[in-house]
Amino acid sequence: MPGKDPSLRAEFIAQARHLLLRHHLPRIERCVNMLSETEVWWRPNPQSNSVGNLLLHLEGNVRQWIISGLGGAADSRHRDLEFSEQGPLPQAEILARLRKTVRGAAGVLSRLSTAKLLRQYQIQKFRVTGLEAVFHVTEHFAFHAGQIIYATKSLRREDLGFTRLPGEKRTPKNRLPAF
Repeated sequence: MPGKDPSLRAEFIAQARHLLLRHHLPRIERCVNMLSETEVWWRPNPQSNSVGNLLLHLEGNVRQWIISGLGGAADSRHRDLEFSEQGPLPQAEILARLRKTVRGAAGVLSRLSTAKLLRQYQIQKFRVTGLEAVFHVTEHFAFHAGQIIYATKSLRREDLGFTRLPGEKRTPKNRLPAF
């Protein structure tokens, strides 16, 4: 069990922090670092978002729901701008903002008591418990991390080696067939 508190609250918070900080964020960072600036801002069609838009969106969502919603910081999010941005904004800058926000959210999460997880909050016009907010953010982060991974695999045409079963040996990256 992580930490000194064997409670369900501690386990839940530890898992949420792990997923955001140690699982999804490093994969997102690796993908973005594999892409050129043009690829980060590429959209397959006008109805889709670029990887850059998804980075801005994740940073805004985590900040709004966890740092502001659960942590009490002022909410200054402009959600529509996350999707309308055409770039290019420097990917290192966007990644640094996302990393800082996820680390800040992890800090807020570590301070949440059971009472705060069960309390009702008004976040982005939704009435949710703290528990629901943490579930939302981790699920939402995973969803968009998957989109970023898919876009990277499509653009780079290679297996990123993120998925393997326990005990399975890591194999060299395999090139995917051309379309």
